[in-house]
Amino acid sequence: MSAQNSANHPSPVLFFETLNAYQRTAALKAGIELEVFTAIAEGKQSVADLCTRCGAHEHGIRILCDTLTIIGFLTKSGERYALSADSAAFLDKRQPTYMGGAAEFLLAPMLIDGFKDFTNAVRKGGTTVQQNAVSPENPVWVKFARAMVPLMMLPAELMAKLVLNGSQEKMRILDIATGHGIFGLQFAKLNPNAEIVAQDWPNVLEVAKENAQKYGASSRFSTLPGSAFDVDFGSGYDLILLTNFLHHFDAPSCEKLLKKVHAALKPGGRAVTLEFIPKEDRVTPPGSAAFAIIMLGTTPAGDAYTYSELERMHKNAGFARTELHHLQPTMQSTVIAWK
Repeated sequence: MSAQNSANHPSPVLFFETLNAYQRTAALKAGIELEVFTAIAEGKQSVADLCTRCGAHEHGIRILCDTLTIIGFLTKSGERYALSADSAAFLDKRQPTYMGGAAEFLLAPMLIDGFKDFTNAVRKGGTTVQQNAVSPENPVWVKFARAMVPLMMLPAELMAKLVLNGSQEKMRILDIATGHGIFGLQFAKLNPNAEIVAQDWPNVLEVAKENAQKYGASSRFSTLPGSAFDVDFGSGYDLILLTNFLHHFDAPSCEKLLKKVHAALKPGGRAVTLEFIPKEDRVTPPGSAAFAIIMLGTTPAGDAYTYSELERMHKNAGFARTELHHLQPTMQSTVIAWK
């Protein structure tokens, strides 16, 4: 059947694949927890070897590995399994690019629970979960800070290189909702004259301080505990970073925070925002556009904002101009706004 003829005939495939998509999540989670990917990288490529290494039943390992092959994480030749290029880079625990730890945050009950009653979240226009992503001092953000460093390392490096553009001038940088601290620390790494002030909840800042020590930047790293909306930022900053934060809130809340950011910057200072920014059609590119549903399920009023919306927020907060930069090959973009 030609592609054209196929397109003219309805198929139930997408319906069943989507309803069963939770099974793919479960298979990947099991593969990570059993260290299947690391075991295969070590040379344990048969079902028998994997059973011994992973401490699992032959029937279970065979079906799990076949499923991971079907969905693209493994390849299979005869009775032996191998890693796909992506799995070799991101799911072998021995690699510095290992991302398996992110599952602990991305599959945390708080995030999953937001989709158990998703129909009512759609009716309401926001999460039905009481302890949600913007709840004060939510302990899930400690999980985030510990788990998400590998995923954020590339956008942090790209953003710092873009904004600094080789500058090593003395500068003071406020990193709002710092989490793991990696964004501010990338600026400190590239500019030995940069001082970082990291703002977040006190329990999260402990993780950021650990990372500052690993980076050898503790002497240029101070903390500002509390809510970004309530704590006194001070003033005189050259740069203020807002990474993966504005999407948690509605537009008026974002503008309120941006006005506070504007006031804390030096004349000519810059606010640097990192976000998943869809095009104006809100359905492309898919990776950025689909982020909106995460916000609908896990926050009271968050969204994946378009550039025109972010530009308007910054303008209403008093910024003179903004620029949009896509951080290829990641799904994220940076908005730079000048005071």
